Amino acid sequence: MTEFLLSVHVLVAIVTVGSITVAASMFPRVALRAFGSGGGGGGGGGSSAVGEGRDGRSEGTGTAVLLHRVCTGYAVAGVVVPVFGIATGAQLGVLTDAWLIVSLVLTVAAAALLGLAVLPGQRRLLALAEGAAAEEEARPVASRLSMTTGMFNVLWAVVVVLMIVRPGSTTGA
Repeated sequence: MTEFLLSVHVLVAIVTVGSITVAASMFPRVALRAFGSGGGGGGGGGSSAVGEGRDGRSEGTGTAVLLHRVCTGYAVAGVVVPVFGIATGAQLGVLTDAWLIVSLVLTVAAAALLGLAVLPGQRRLLALAEGAAAEEEARPVASRLSMTTGMFNVLWAVVVVLMIVRPGSTTGA
């Protein structure tokens, strides 16, 4: 049973958290494309015009909406990660180990950062892109969002290291 719980925990973590970290990291740059000149990136073409999709949105806005949907959808599905993690920890008898407690605290912090800063920041940037805001107004929002997303990613990286190294664990590595 432990192997099953651990397998589900790891697989869901890879799929959900991995997808969120990639999509959230790409979001600010892609969303800035909706403002015309874009957020840098290696695109290259000679034109600064942004193409329109079938729904009338700019290419940058449509892609940003998709990335935001990935983040929100996988955030909901990601609730399974700590549920199976706690179940695995209970099976292994390590729920009171410091490495697991710290991992849970960091997971809660990452979830709070995602729900209270990253996702609302994405919605704000989308609202600016779909409204009549200027790129100069959106750039600080995108920069703040990039920083917040980076903090979210670092929290998950630390959790992964704690899960692998398990400092102080007596169950072996």
